[in-house]
Amino acid sequence: MSACWCSSILNKTYQQRGRNVWLDEVKQAAVESRQGRAFVVRNQPSSASTADHRTANRGAAVDPAKSVRDLGIHIDGDQIMRTRVKRTMSHCFAALRQLRQIRSSVPPATFLSLVVTLVLSRLDYGNAVLIGLPAYLVRRLQTVLYAAAGLIYHIRSADHITDALASLHWLHVPEWIEYKVAVLTYNILHRSAPQHLGPLVPVADLPSSRTLCSAGTNRLLVPPVRLSTVGNRAFTVAGPRVWNTLPEDVTTSQSLTMFCRHLKTWLFRKSYPDIIL
Repeated sequence: MSACWCSSILNKTYQQRGRNVWLDEVKQAAVESRQGRAFVVRNQPSSASTADHRTANRGAAVDPAKSVRDLGIHIDGDQIMRTRVKRTMSHCFAALRQLRQIRSSVPPATFLSLVVTLVLSRLDYGNAVLIGLPAYLVRRLQTVLYAAAGLIYHIRSADHITDALASLHWLHVPEWIEYKVAVLTYNILHRSAPQHLGPLVPVADLPSSRTLCSAGTNRLLVPPVRLSTVGNRAFTVAGPRVWNTLPEDVTTSQSLTMFCRHLKTWLFRKSYPDIIL
């Protein structure tokens, strides 16, 4: 199944096309891909297993897949991203085990660069899609940062690790994800990113018969959602929500460089509130 086909299927919903029409398109696309596997996206929990959706088209069986890989990101049918988290952790801890064997053979600065390149880069890739992730999955990803910092500073797993993370200037995973979403939102507002991720509507642009207290700010409109579990993770919802939590001195930055600098400082204080900068 190609990545492009997966993306096109994800952009369709039951409400837009109708269930029967949508399933016919899925079956046809799966057969044409010559792999006989379909990816069914569920926007709410379903009691029926994926095996119940096994269908046939033109004599070829179509088996539903539990997850697909698109641009290196694994997407589950229930959109909880468990496979993404599991595979990310597996690759990161495998790299840390290999790095442990050469830790005493390279200078500290070189070893730090290796950890950033081989571990943090994988944790960073595409992590904006993890916005709104369940807390237990976020805690699992956070253990990767704990293990990486412990390996760099020779800290045992039972020891306190917060000071080590702060000295490395690493954000916690929730703030790291918010950073990526906020930067993407800034680029969209300044037309430096694909506009199809929007629209993002400033509150000040809304027509109103009366003056609102928020009309003079940089706040964005958060559209209503029908499903709080999945709808809140859509970028048109998550982006404005993250943006509206930022202080005005961050959102009014005149350049992307200044925005990233102010944003990183603000999120760093949020990650480590007990540390005085």
